[in-house]
Amino acid sequence: MSKTLKDLARDMRGIDLCLFATHTAYGHIAQRPMSNNGEVEYDGNSYFFTWKDSRTVHDIEKDAKVSLGFQGKGGLFVAVEGHATVTEHRPTMQPHWTPDLDQWFEQGLETPGICMIRVEATRIAYWQKGDEGEIKP
Repeated sequence: MSKTLKDLARDMRGIDLCLFATHTAYGHIAQRPMSNNGEVEYDGNSYFFTWKDSRTVHDIEKDAKVSLGFQGKGGLFVAVEGHATVTEHRPTMQPHWTPDLDQWFEQGLETPGICMIRVEATRIAYWQKGDEGEIKP
């Protein structure tokens, strides 16, 4: 039975970490674990806070195509392909900020060098037990 985006969002509730993959300037694929800040009401967009001078941001500036890999309960696996954008615009970042981020960004959104990555899904694939499918966001 095919899932809808709403079904998948329900199943993804509680998944905080993913593997975030970018393409490096040298053509390699780089992956790192990243938190979506507990923002698990998935609507096809994912948000991540990081440093403006990070390798992740540098990679995105060269090639905005990224992928995210999630693993959830009940044997759920989700692969997201998407387009990443980076912003330092505080009003855009504010709705996605959570107090848990203070451990990495001690001055909150006023921390020098902080930025937010938004990944807009272009393709979503999932696997769960005998069910698998693709969702167009």
